[in-house]
Parts: sequence; C-alpha cells; structure tokens
Amino acid sequence: MPIYLLLIPLCPLLAFVLTLICGRQWGERAHWLPIAAIGVSLVCALLALRDVLAGNIVNADVHTWIASGNLRVTFGFLVDQLTAVMLVVVTSVSTLVHIYSVGYMRGEKGYYRFFAYLGLFSFSMLMLVMGNNFLQLFFGWEAVGLSSYLLIGFYYEKDSASDAGKKAFIVNRFGDFGFLLGLFCIFTIFGSLHYADVLPQAGMLEGMTFTLCGYTVSAPTLVCLLLFCGAVGKSAQLPLHVWLPDAMEGPTPVSALIHAATMVTAGVFMLARCNALFALSPTALAVITVVGAVTTLFAATIALTQTDIKRVVAYSTISQLAYMFIACGVGAYGAGVFHLFTHAFFKALLFLGCGSVILGMHHEQDMRSMGGLGKYMPITSATFLLASLSIAGVPGLAGFFSKDEILLMAFNAGTFTGYLAWGVGVLVAFMTAFYSFRLYFSVFTGQFRGTEHQREHLHESPRVVTVPLLVLAVGAVASGWLGIPHVLGGSNHWAEFLAPVTGHPHVHVSGAVELGLMAVSVAAGFAGIGLAWLMYCRSPELPGKVAGAFPGLYQLFSRKYWVDEIYVACLVRPTLWLADNLLLGVVDTRGIEGVVNGVPRAIGRLSTSLRRIQDGQVAHYLTWLAGGAAALLLVLQLGFFS
Repeated sequence: MPIYLLLIPLCPLLAFVLTLICGRQWGERAHWLPIAAIGVSLVCALLALRDVLAGNIVNADVHTWIASGNLRVTFGFLVDQLTAVMLVVVTSVSTLVHIYSVGYMRGEKGYYRFFAYLGLFSFSMLMLVMGNNFLQLFFGWEAVGLSSYLLIGFYYEKDSASDAGKKAFIVNRFGDFGFLLGLFCIFTIFGSLHYADVLPQAGMLEGMTFTLCGYTVSAPTLVCLLLFCGAVGKSAQLPLHVWLPDAMEGPTPVSALIHAATMVTAGVFMLARCNALFALSPTALAVITVVGAVTTLFAATIALTQTDIKRVVAYSTISQLAYMFIACGVGAYGAGVFHLFTHAFFKALLFLGCGSVILGMHHEQDMRSMGGLGKYMPITSATFLLASLSIAGVPGLAGFFSKDEILLMAFNAGTFTGYLAWGVGVLVAFMTAFYSFRLYFSVFTGQFRGTEHQREHLHESPRVVTVPLLVLAVGAVASGWLGIPHVLGGSNHWAEFLAPVTGHPHVHVSGAVELGLMAVSVAAGFAGIGLAWLMYCRSPELPGKVAGAFPGLYQLFSRKYWVDEIYVACLVRPTLWLADNLLLGVVDTRGIEGVVNGVPRAIGRLSTSLRRIQDGQVAHYLTWLAGGAAALLLVLQLGFFS
C-alpha cells in the first residue's frame, strides 16, 4: 500500500496533537502546522485520485485492531472511486476553510485550540471515508460527532453555543443507537464487519427474516432501516434535523466545514457505500425517498422566512441533503454523490460568503439590518451571486447538472414515491431559487439598513478571506461539468467513473422527455429568482403584505413548525420531571442515599449500644456477666443443645 495513503489521515491527526500541546506558545502562528498538514493531505488525496483513475484500487489491512473470538477487525484502507471523490471533497474544502479561518478567527480567544479542533475534524472524516470495514466507519462516525461538539461549542462561555454543541451531540446519539444495532445485525448474519466480506455477499440476506415481538420482519429491511437511522441523525433529516440550525452558534468556518464537506455528508456516503444492502429492500428505499421528499420541502419552507443569514443557508443544507437522499432512495446513488460533490463547493462558498459579510458588519447576522453591501464588498458579492445561481440550478453552473440528474432519476424510477419525489423536487427548486435570491437581494442590493457606525466601517474582507471565496467560486461553476448528460452533448464522465461502486441505473425515458423535465426545473428556478427580485428589489413592501395576508402560515414557517417546542414538551420536560421526582427524589435520595447513609447510621446506633458493655463500670460488668450466665442457663435448660 502506498505510504501517501497513510499520510492523508495521519497529517491532520499529528497537527491536532502538536497544536493542542504547543499552540499556546505559538500564538498567532498556530495556524501554520494545521494548514500545512491538511495541504499535504490534499496533495496525497489527488495522488490517490490519480491512481484510482489509472485503475489501481487499494483494499489493504494495516494493523489488527480487535481480535476476540469470531470478531476480527483490522485498521485498514479501502480507496476506490467513491473514496477518491470523498477524499478530494474533504481535503479541498477543509484546506480552504483552514486558510479562511486565519482571517476570520484572528484575535479570538483560543485561536490555537480552534485550529487543533479543525485538524481533529478533518482526521475523523478522512478515517470515516477511508476505512475498509464497518467498525472503522463507526469510529470515524463518532469522532466527527465529538469534533462537531468541540467546534460548535467553541465559544463555550456563551450559553447558546455550549447548548448547541450538546444538542448536536445528544441528538446524534439517537440515530447512532439505531446505526449500532444495524452493525450488530450485520455481524450476527455475516460473521464479519469488513466490506469485502459483507457487501459482495449481501444477496444471502434475500428472503431472510427476523422475529421481533411475535412479528416477522424482513432482514434486509430491518438492517437497512437501522443503518438509515444513523444517516438521519448525521445528515439532519426529519425528525433528527433540529441540531443543524443551532450549530450556527459555532464560528462560521465550522458551519462551512460541517455543512459542506464533513459530518452531514457522512450519511449520504454510508448509503452509497452500502448500496448492495439497500438494493435488497424496496421498503427501505421507499422510506428513504419519502423521508427525503418530506425533509426537502419542510426545510425549504422554513428557509423562506428566516432572517439570520446563516440560518437561511443552514436550512438550505438540510433541504439539499434531502435531495441526495431522494437520489439514493430511487437507486441513483451516483447522482446523490454527484450532488454531494457540487454542493460541497457552492454551499461552502455560501457559508464563507456569509462569514465575510458578518466580518464586514461587525458580527451582525440579521439581514434586515443589511442591504447595499455589493458596492462595499464586490468580491464577496460576486462570489455569493455565483453560489446563489448555482444552487438555484441556472444552466451551465454546477448545481444545475447535479440537481437535474436527481430529478431525472426520480421521475425515471416510475414508482409512486419516485413521481412524488420529482414533484416535490421541482417545487423545492422554485423555493430554493427564491430564498437564495431573497438572501442575496436583501444583503447586497438596495439601500443600507444598518447603523451609521456599521456603514463607516464597511469594507471588503482581507485576501486571506477572499481568495478561498474565489477558488470555491470556480468549483461552484465548473464542478458540475464532470457530469454533463448525453442529451446535452456530454459524456457524463461522473456516472461512468462511479459506476463500479454505485452502479449505473438504466434511464428509461427518452431524450425529449429528459429535456422536458430539465426545462420544467429550470423554469421553476428562474421563476423563484424572478419572484425574489419582484418582492425584494422592485416592490420591497410586498413581503410584509404577504406575511400579513397569511399570518398563520408565516408563523408556522418562521417558528420552524414548533418542532423544538414539541420536543421540549414531549421529551425534555418529562425527562427532567422524571429525573427530579423519580431518580433524584426516590431512587437517589431514598434508595441510594438511604443505603449509603442508612447503613453507617445503623452501625453507629448499634455501636453506641454495644459501647456500654465496656464502659469501665464494675457494676455494669457484673450485671452483664450475671445476665449472660442466666441466659446460658436458660438455653441449657430448654435443651437447645441436646
């Protein structure tokens, strides 16, 4: 196995350890080692991509990790087409986020600690995508959860940030519990956790059943739904989406890293990696499709009314991830990974663009206090516009190709859930274009609505911030060119490249139908852009009138369907009540403390009574002696020892 494959995850790990130990002494130079480390990982990832393109697939064990009975798990690497794509995404976006963070985080308390955590985050995600077995996948899965907790709660002295970090960690435990049960099932059935032993033999699951509580359950469906539970948590799908918007409490570079290249994409990667298992369960695939369709619409409606610029983009992430789940649900795993790839660039650009705006506005995040920033921040404005056009699906840009591939494959599935997902996807394409340009027009066009102090200090961000924006803008435009479909004269190199891992679904629809579907989605996108221009540029009084005309609907969207409040009422408060009244009041106070404190008290009372036997008084000794003799005579008289 080439040594450079080991360097890909180990360089960020080494940077994490050394920066955490020595970073305080390095001060504002603490970023150099983490940036150099992730840069080396990027170069090595490109070397890995080169080798995969040449046909060299690596599946090698490095070290035996666990050997216990029939369980043997190794520390090893699988570098194939899917892994190569993820390596390029993770290392490239992470490198740009590291560089951007030098400008964004300069002067922050805990500067070195932030860069150390970035290294840990990158290492965790790289281990997740490179592992050749399910347990190593789970190790990376949990490690990115830990990293997100540390980075989201980076401003730990701020209650909202520390609470958001805990929320992300706890909510993901619900999904990960199901994921772990799925791994138990896989080991029980196959006797191994290595991909090479499980995925090629997935067919043995067909027809197998489990009996649970008297019900017969299909083994493929049970295993796939349990694995999907983990994906729902990590990729923030309904009903475990609530942690992702709150993750905005962390520094903006963290938001870009979590939403674009790490953690949230882990669920999509896992579905694509395990496609051989999911192909055995039409029920599980239908569930994935429906969850994706419902989530993409749910998140898009919320994004329509948010006023915090980062939260608009956060709900956009949930919606776009759901697009990827729709693709996986209809069996088009390559299309889902394609959208993951293009989304990484335009979504990282949107988040880092938001960060540039926040720097310029002195950490103001309410877009109602912005406006007209385009003339003060031309580079940020131009790159943000490109990202908005890309996510809106404007032809020629990256988002157009990947989004339309998903919509085509949903329609091509020919099932009720496929048609449903296509219809919802087109509607969400309209909403995505609308809320993206609602954000762009509100921030960069019109009159400035902030304070005079903010106006006086408005300026473009430094080059260490704008250069990553320009690089990401290239990806937001050109990354989709790898998958230009045949109907537009391309060769769809993307589908051909990933086919050995994800398969190549057959397209049943004609070229004319494909062009018609494409025209519908493009028209929906342009309609969304046009409506946003009408409401926020030409007639800025319209949003207020619309909100006033539909107050109930506006409240529903702006309050995020009260999902957090429902969780608090149904889960949090009952749990706290049980903890206070049952666990603390009964189990702890009366049970545990009753035993812990009651036994010493009983011993104390007994010892106090027995102490009188030897109190130094001769009369007491004679009394005890006479009493003892009388008791002994009574025992003998009654014949207890006869």
